[in-house]
Amino acid sequence: MSAPARWSVQHEALHADCKVFRVYKEHFNHPLDKREGDFFVLRSNDWVIALPVTDDGRLVLVRQFRFGLRDLSTEPPGGIVDAGEDPVLAAVRETEEETGFAGGRATLLGSCAPNAAIQANRCHFVLLDGVRPTGATAPDEHEELQVLSVAPSAALQTALASPHTHALALLALLRLREARPDLFP
Repeated sequence: MSAPARWSVQHEALHADCKVFRVYKEHFNHPLDKREGDFFVLRSNDWVIALPVTDDGRLVLVRQFRFGLRDLSTEPPGGIVDAGEDPVLAAVRETEEETGFAGGRATLLGSCAPNAAIQANRCHFVLLDGVRPTGATAPDEHEELQVLSVAPSAALQTALASPHTHALALLALLRLREARPDLFP
């Protein structure tokens, strides 16, 4: 079987602007057999998930209400990368805004396509090693956050056991385990 072809975009138009993402209607055609069709693609700035680890090996998490889930979620801090912002700096900013923890050494662990079927953005995972509490938080208008400090292995076990785990948060925890196996006895 031959490799799939790369379809080409013939035209695109903004379909809906939804504040944190935009929906585009894109018309594609197949380069060989000339099939064509309209597809909807969500465009958003990239996202970042921070993995803040304290000097004593605790992982800083937030517990917050998630509107899509309509329930509480426990996950690493993170958010939208501002236009032109470096994902590593965005992780540092989001961590301090959401948790009041700062400092340490920042390392990009990797990136992924959150849902390549319909989304055009990337999610970046950043380890923040050696963070300390500063007490200064600046949550967004609709965020109500509880800050937690847990053993990374317990966070991963809880995430694996829950049917409501934020999928990107789970992937972030798996990236942390790969980068810092010493935190997962």
